[in-house]
Amino acid sequence: MIITDAQAHIWDPETPDRPWPPGGRDFAHGDQFSADELLAEMAAAGVDATVLVPPSFEGDRNDTCLAAARAHPDKFRVMGRITLTDQASRGKLATWRDEAGMLGIRVTFSRGPAADWLTDGTADWMWPEAEAAGVPVMVFAPGGLESVDRIAARHPNLRLTLDHLALRTDVRDAGMDPVLDDLVKLAKYDNVAVKATCLPSNVTEGYPCPSLHDRIRRVVDAFEPRRVFWGSDLTRLSCTYDEVRRLFVDELGFLSPTDLGWVMGRGVREWLGWQ
Repeated sequence: MIITDAQAHIWDPETPDRPWPPGGRDFAHGDQFSADELLAEMAAAGVDATVLVPPSFEGDRNDTCLAAARAHPDKFRVMGRITLTDQASRGKLATWRDEAGMLGIRVTFSRGPAADWLTDGTADWMWPEAEAAGVPVMVFAPGGLESVDRIAARHPNLRLTLDHLALRTDVRDAGMDPVLDDLVKLAKYDNVAVKATCLPSNVTEGYPCPSLHDRIRRVVDAFEPRRVFWGSDLTRLSCTYDEVRRLFVDELGFLSPTDLGWVMGRGVREWLGWQ
């Protein structure tokens, strides 16, 4: 079983030559987290490979993650950011995956002006372009599942992955359930998958997070193991990297060995086309 983390961030520090966007420091996960630091964490936790997601607090730049993927092609691939509001971005997706290490894009609709881009037309150009180019899209859109439903129906050949089970970072315990009620309705679309990432941070209990087990099972039953992708979001995690891995590998007895293989890496690699 090749254990592949569906999401982790790395980033460089803010400098005068490399400024972060206004407000980025307010929600940053720290001053810096390098590829070497992530590799050390992966080795200690028994994680073989990781999908790198450039953090939004650093702005729409992919250079740090792409450099890591080029240096460690067996360890990293990238779901890059694209500036949805820039006219110059249009047309870029046709050759997006030609960049060494790049698998797709990740878009966020969670804070600031971007929270409205899913519904105000700003992002409308991107869905058909990604579908036509065969570019998978990871979407963090807490509160936006109705819009995602329409997008999935309108673009059946567009591979959509919903980040963090569509949960806001501040949702805890029973607050998860109404979100999951809406999330599992999207399992009817074959082109929608979900990332079971950073889930220990959504409960107030410690490892092994027993209240998560039935909730995870509900999602797996709806989407089936091939469309549920384990991951850490390591720099936001409330437990250790090893614990978030063992939560799935050791604690979820309802997953058969075959199912576990899909959830822990085979699924996300096939979905994104990581050869």
